[in-house]
Amino acid sequence: MAKVTAYYYLAEFGKSPVKEFIDTLDFKSQRKFFFVKELLEEFGHRLPFPHAKYIGDSIFELRFKGHEGAIRVLYFFYHENRAIFTNGFIKKANKTPKNEINIAIERRNNFLNRQRGEDKK
Repeated sequence: MAKVTAYYYLAEFGKSPVKEFIDTLDFKSQRKFFFVKELLEEFGHRLPFPHAKYIGDSIFELRFKGHEGAIRVLYFFYHENRAIFTNGFIKKANKTPKNEINIAIERRNNFLNRQRGEDKK
């Protein structure tokens, strides 16, 4: 199976909400993020719990603990070999907040619509 390449979702004006979130984390937490990101790129859809978890609506969460607490970065797969990170947050409750899932779904839909527009050019 081909390896996966992970990308940050780009919003308007080229801003990346996930990169901005990762930049706010403690240095050791950032290193943990890049470690689990490498695992995702190596194992793709096969990356097991506790590193990744499917949470529904084609959205997955990358899971790790940092100085700040339980950190989650949501993503989706585009084609077979790309993962797009949509948003990140520090988890404060047992369940993933619905608003964070909605942000991921909205950004996935926005990304897919932009890709369809690019395909028509």
